[in-house]
Amino acid sequence: MCAFAGLISGYLAEVTGRGYPLDWYEWVARSVQSAFILFVWCSLYFSIKTWRQVTRERERLLRAEGEARDARLSALRYQLNPHFLFNALNAVSTLVLEGDSAAATRMLAQIGDFLRTMLDTETKLEVPLSDEVAFVEQYLAIEQTRLGSRLRTNVSISADTLDALVPSMLLQPLVENAVRHGVAPCLEGGGIEIRSRRDGIQLKLAIRNSGAADQGMLQRRLTTGIGLSNTTERLKTLYPDSHGFSLEWLALGGCEVRIELPFRKAETT
Repeated sequence: MCAFAGLISGYLAEVTGRGYPLDWYEWVARSVQSAFILFVWCSLYFSIKTWRQVTRERERLLRAEGEARDARLSALRYQLNPHFLFNALNAVSTLVLEGDSAAATRMLAQIGDFLRTMLDTETKLEVPLSDEVAFVEQYLAIEQTRLGSRLRTNVSISADTLDALVPSMLLQPLVENAVRHGVAPCLEGGGIEIRSRRDGIQLKLAIRNSGAADQGMLQRRLTTGIGLSNTTERLKTLYPDSHGFSLEWLALGGCEVRIELPFRKAETT
């Protein structure tokens, strides 16, 4: 607008300085030129103003969507806490009824440490895989107290995946399912295996159990339990089009859960 005002001022100065009136075609040409410049500047001004409004509205919608996503993930995350606590306290009750007070006391202390870790990390949507594995190992220590030598574990985490970001409490409910439904029902016990590896831009995780005596019952429990449904919902919310989740029933017995996530490293501070 300032440029247009300057143009008009110059135009008037030129007309005044000439000392004689312009021909009609000069008036028309100058008027058309001035109108065109005014139109261009007005169009540019309103285009910039509209673009800013659209940008602000888009940012507001993105913030709203992000807040809604975080709220949903937090709700799903909190859903796991009472689920774990009920199962853990039920296990302690079993030890008390069996007269193993020392194991029950040790297990209560382990549950306390586990819950403290859970509360410290509950506000984080994603954590390094190394933190998630340490968290799962705390849980396995609790189950080891209950099951003793009946529970055999093998944690094989590739070194180049330790700082990869994963959803908080991704592994624990899956390992809990594997222990409760794939190991605990077997008199001879069984094994739990946790693996990770990097495949290009993908992080691949697997949780395997050796299998319960009743494979059909194991399938029904796993496919209707809270652990799998909660995990699939969180993966869909966090990585809508860039994740994989599958359940495979092994020919020799047992089950393997496979997860694929985008490989992203945690920021170092």
